Amino acid sequence: MSISSTHSPSAIASTARQASPLVMRVIGACALAHLVNDLIQAVIPAIYPMLKANYGLTFTQVGMITLTYQLTASLLQPWVGYYTDRHPKPWLLPAGMVCTLLGIFMLAFVGSFSAILIASALVGIGSSTFHPETSRVARLASGGRYGLAQSTFQVGGNAGSAFGPLLAAAIVIPYGQGNVAWFGLFAVFAIGVLYGLSRWYRNHLNLFTLKQGSQATHGLSRRRVTFALAVLALLVFSKYFYMTSITSYFTFYLMEKFDLSVASSQVHLFLFLGAVAAGTFLGGPIGDKIGRRTVIWFSILGVAPFTLALPYVDLFWTGVLSMIIGFILASAFSAIVVFAQELVPGNVGMIAGVFFGLMFGFGGIGGALLGYLADIQGIEQVYKICSYLPLLGLLTILLPSTKGA
Repeated sequence: MSISSTHSPSAIASTARQASPLVMRVIGACALAHLVNDLIQAVIPAIYPMLKANYGLTFTQVGMITLTYQLTASLLQPWVGYYTDRHPKPWLLPAGMVCTLLGIFMLAFVGSFSAILIASALVGIGSSTFHPETSRVARLASGGRYGLAQSTFQVGGNAGSAFGPLLAAAIVIPYGQGNVAWFGLFAVFAIGVLYGLSRWYRNHLNLFTLKQGSQATHGLSRRRVTFALAVLALLVFSKYFYMTSITSYFTFYLMEKFDLSVASSQVHLFLFLGAVAAGTFLGGPIGDKIGRRTVIWFSILGVAPFTLALPYVDLFWTGVLSMIIGFILASAFSAIVVFAQELVPGNVGMIAGVFFGLMFGFGGIGGALLGYLADIQGIEQVYKICSYLPLLGLLTILLPSTKGA
């Protein structure tokens, strides 16, 4: 089939009919693979208390582990996305998970802090190929409901992040570091799912070219688009700096302030991450209906009263507020990614890579800085300082109005 025939009305209708029976199946497979990918990543911070005890690590060193796997993911993702926007590589889907598999096996059997950093870097590299490519496939299978596709894809990752600490508490914490290797079975399963997705992707590259588009329809100047992307980046900063304070240090906070066990603190972390998954799932389709700026307003600025109260309440309200925070804060990311993709059409993978990269990068830098702060001023001070971050949601007023916003 020639390129010109691909763009004819009859060919478009035919392609759409061929793709439509597969759409939700493909999006669901993307979400399932994302669940496994982020479940494996969540194992790393979930075993921080064990690693800290076994190797005599400081909070700063714990933060360095977060920095390592987050930065390897964040620095590579935009470049992977930029390259594959122009030269699609379906085989990268299973290949990235192979790298994650190597990292998780290494983490199970290493015996030094430097080796833990290398294993964490391998997991980050696997993630750097997974996110932009799988996000692209989810958008390809969206049938035009980009917010729904992005949020469904993202909620798979959030669900994996929620179950990771629980599984780590059940499999690794009681029995030792070597049992991390059991998570390799999840990676092998994901390799099979991603291989199937890569075959579907390879057979639908013409549809991808059609859906990508290359012309902007929002009428904004390049300078205005650049400014809007910078605002979105700052909103991601506020969101993920705060999220890192929970994912990396919430267990330590609960253990120190309320004298909880590791297992009990992991249950509280699971409840927070479960609320994050629910918020993520609702944020995308709601953004499709009421506009992405509205969702971003509510998600980032709307969470501020709860983050400001969190450091000063008892254990019961800490659990309640953490779930409210997770639910509200999570609803923004799908809206932010789709908003950015609509600002820069024709660069779906690059934009996904940039914003997933920013997510991991800010999370990694936040993990290192907050660990250093916890060593100097105590873990409770971390939450008092971070409670002000959602006020940056006021920057949403600077975002332009577009068709999808």
